[in-house]
Amino acid sequence: MLDVLGLAPDEERVYRALLGRPDSTAPLLAEVVALPRADVGNALSRLADWGLATRSADERFTAAPPAMALGALIGQRRDGLRLAEQALVTFAEEHRAAMTGSSISDLIEVVTGVDGIRHRFLQVQQAARTEVRSFITAPFVALPPDQNTAEPMALGRGVRFRAVLDRAVLAEPGIVHDAIDSLRNGVQLRVADELPMKLVLADADLGLVPLAVTPAGEPGAVLLHRSGLLDALDALFESVWRAAHPLRLPGPGDAADVPVEVGADGPTDLDRRILALLLAGLTDLTVATQLGLSPRTLHRHLRRLMDLAGVRTRMQLGGHAVRHGWVPPG
Repeated sequence: MLDVLGLAPDEERVYRALLGRPDSTAPLLAEVVALPRADVGNALSRLADWGLATRSADERFTAAPPAMALGALIGQRRDGLRLAEQALVTFAEEHRAAMTGSSISDLIEVVTGVDGIRHRFLQVQQAARTEVRSFITAPFVALPPDQNTAEPMALGRGVRFRAVLDRAVLAEPGIVHDAIDSLRNGVQLRVADELPMKLVLADADLGLVPLAVTPAGEPGAVLLHRSGLLDALDALFESVWRAAHPLRLPGPGDAADVPVEVGADGPTDLDRRILALLLAGLTDLTVATQLGLSPRTLHRHLRRLMDLAGVRTRMQLGGHAVRHGWVPPG
């Protein structure tokens, strides 16, 4: 856990043991953490150098208060990262200036193989400073959405995520649950009837476009740096985004003013999910499959909701659901 601050695993183990054992010696701690005495002694010396422990004249050690000691280290790392971000902006501008007038080969990098595409896909997201935008289509060649480890890390840095899903993707197993998790983490999702390609954009600086499988059966992609082509893909995304339908899947964890479960006189959480998916344009069969229902059970839920709303058609039901807060408005 403390490796992000520069501590080795053995140093963290010794520090944790020292927290509840003030005035401990290296031999005592070596028995507690089951490490060689020499390793524990080196770890204690390093902890003292970091300001995480104090050493007495008779070689006894006491842990410094974590809020003070670790807080200082975190502050130093934060300051260092801030300086690194400032340097990144400078380097990016220098690189952009140097790339002006560069050849096509400098602006476009061809990536081949699943591992190479996966690596670049994660790198593009890690490089984003303000926003990541993407087109998501099936099949998932390099990395399924639930294995995209770069997304939560970027969200934690304050990077905004917007994604447009090809409607066919919503029929993929488990994709709706992944979408629910993404929505709750702050990702903005929309659905388009059909997308022209897969695409990932990091700010206005980088773009990754997967290509068709090569004759040898190996997938490929191109990594684009800032250029007229990248500007065109930027405009394409924004055009598709404006025309796509917002996807909102209410459920536990949503805003408190939208009740999650209502009694017999109102929609249940399952009812809300059914309505949200249907309003997003999914077919009855796809909704039933995603929610683990039989078509007959799905229709029974819809019949009950129509009776509850006092309407005769699904269109009327959709309007009633939006007006009365059963689902968020699109």
